[in-house]
Amino acid sequence: MFSEKANSIFQDVIKMYHVINTVDQPFTNVYDKNTHLLEHLLYRKCWIDTVQWHYEDIIRDPQIDPVAALKLKRQIDASNQDRTDMVEYIDSYFLEKYKAVKPKANATINTESPAWGIDRLSILALKIYHMHEEATREDASDAHRAACQKKLDVLLEQRVDLSTAIDTLLTDIENGDKYMKVYKQMKMYNDDELNPVLRSQK
Repeated sequence: MFSEKANSIFQDVIKMYHVINTVDQPFTNVYDKNTHLLEHLLYRKCWIDTVQWHYEDIIRDPQIDPVAALKLKRQIDASNQDRTDMVEYIDSYFLEKYKAVKPKANATINTESPAWGIDRLSILALKIYHMHEEATREDASDAHRAACQKKLDVLLEQRVDLSTAIDTLLTDIENGDKYMKVYKQMKMYNDDELNPVLRSQK
């Protein structure tokens, strides 16, 4: 099933990131986009999410230097744009894959495209990794570990449900029971014509 592949790749990415465990480390995609395009996209997507997860940790430091915080905010903005772009690339992959499928007369559209479900699955992999860290942290109290273990159990159940939902959606699209209709993200805050603050600086 697709979700097994995706979850495996996400776990590999997160494990690889934490070998060095710094947001400034170089990125190398282990999958060739010419021979393993989907895997290449999934690997890159989760790497972006993982780096941004740690950006978000850093910027919440109450002692952070304001200049450093502003620089990091710009990095987070750029990361968000990369994340959105990767979602659209993944959806483009599925649009191409299923372009020959003729939807049935009673086919319906899903509330989200496959790639936005995959986006949530990638973030969920990060939640699971870090909640597991907290549930097994030796310097934490027994109460803390127990509370985090309960949360981890819920996250693991959520991964099963979300994985099943994504696999079902892809099967339904392949069978013509669902159809894809992808709307490009029309982000306005980075556009110097649509953001009034940026427009005023021109």
